[in-house]
Amino acid sequence: MSVNYVTKETLAAMQEELSVLKTTGRAGIAAAIAEAREKGDLKENAEYDAAKEAQGLHEAKIAQLEQAIITARIIDTKDIDTSKVSILSKVKVYNTKTKKSVVYQIVSEKEADLKAGKISSASPIARGLLGKTVGDIADIQIPAGSIQFKIEDISI
Repeated sequence: MSVNYVTKETLAAMQEELSVLKTTGRAGIAAAIAEAREKGDLKENAEYDAAKEAQGLHEAKIAQLEQAIITARIIDTKDIDTSKVSILSKVKVYNTKTKKSVVYQIVSEKEADLKAGKISSASPIARGLLGKTVGDIADIQIPAGSIQFKIEDISI
């Protein structure tokens, strides 16, 4: 069971989403199943099959979210050591191949959003950057080959 590092705000959002899924989400699916059941023979009822499949996916999402909440560990930004790259730190890196700088924030898988510059701590780039300090060169293996980043700055 892996630990899922999140901010207090993200944990609250996860708990709210779980609450909605368990209440209104389940009620909506139950209504869809009941409506499909009223349409006759269940053996040849595509709507019923679709509603049951949606119920299974919904319950799987609930179980996944419950697991993420159970394994969540809250990290406060004031506890982050900016002398080295760690979870929730923002890292300005210089790509030695493209000669461009980019800023990544290393977050949990649940919070990852590449468009916002947030990468999962489980990603190859984040794993290659974790523990590095300013000035270090990180040689990272990615699916497309190898990439080198020079750590320019670490912040919160």
